Amino acid sequence: MPPEEGESRDQGASFARARAAAGAVFFDAEGRVLLVQPAYKEQREIPGGHVEPGETPYQACVREVREELGIEPPIGRLLVVDWAPHPEQGDKILFVFDGGELDAETLKRITFADREVSAYAFHPADELDELLIERLARRVRAALTAWELGETIYLEHGRAVAAG
Repeated sequence: MPPEEGESRDQGASFARARAAAGAVFFDAEGRVLLVQPAYKEQREIPGGHVEPGETPYQACVREVREELGIEPPIGRLLVVDWAPHPEQGDKILFVFDGGELDAETLKRITFADREVSAYAFHPADELDELLIERLARRVRAALTAWELGETIYLEHGRAVAAG
């Protein structure tokens, strides 16, 4: 727990240091999921990216969507939190928010101004395993479940953790 006001932390204590990232799942009128094609790698992703210092995950999600797609649709509730340790890259906490349905007018405004993304397309949920790396596919499928249930789901390594 964080120290109370006026208390100090043990200077020798060791604490986890995790990088944070945030993204959103967007849908079209047919319920398909928007995936983006990053210009710098082969695998597709959802729109999003790293949280910058002093920024909340929600703010990062809004900023990343604006930077990658050139749009600012309303971002809804938190769907998934995923604790994802990685041996080479370190621990990560990933937040997935509900981007809602993108209408035709919003889709017309999509641009790739920062050139980080080269394309986007909507895909049915049954194609996620083919298009995304395994742990991201699990995370996005969990986000779809959370959206359907009206809940937030906690994951570790992209897998649900049973409450206890």
